[in-house]
Amino acid sequence: MPKEMYFEDFYVGQKMNSVGSAKVTAEEIKEFGQKYDPQPFHLDEAAGEGSFFKGLAASGWLTAAIVMRLRVQSVPVAGGMIGAGVEEMRWTQPVRPGDTIRTEIEVVGVRHSNSRPDYGVVRTRTLALNQRDEVVLRSTVNFLAPLRSPGQK
Repeated sequence: MPKEMYFEDFYVGQKMNSVGSAKVTAEEIKEFGQKYDPQPFHLDEAAGEGSFFKGLAASGWLTAAIVMRLRVQSVPVAGGMIGAGVEEMRWTQPVRPGDTIRTEIEVVGVRHSNSRPDYGVVRTRTLALNQRDEVVLRSTVNFLAPLRSPGQK
């Protein structure tokens, strides 16, 4: 994979796996929950046991943040990955303490930007999987990537 990727480097059907993974800890789940999503099943094991989740579960937003980190580390867009919208985000399994998350990304669309001639829009589908290869998050995300030769289509 190139050091920096430009719009011209992306094509439909392209697949990119995360270069690493992220292990989720109980402390991280509780800290994120306390700060951003203070629901009992994100804060306390006992409360989690009595909940829908039957145990401590990470906030879906923590999972999304981990996936974003893995995307940025694995897809080195020149100048950074500029978000252009999330079409879908589904949390399909709870993320638990000790889970290790990795991503599989597929490019499902590429087009030149209508409003920014120096950029193209890359549409991707991302699967986040745990160590048992269970999908924990599925998303369709668009981002901007600069053209290698700005102004030329």
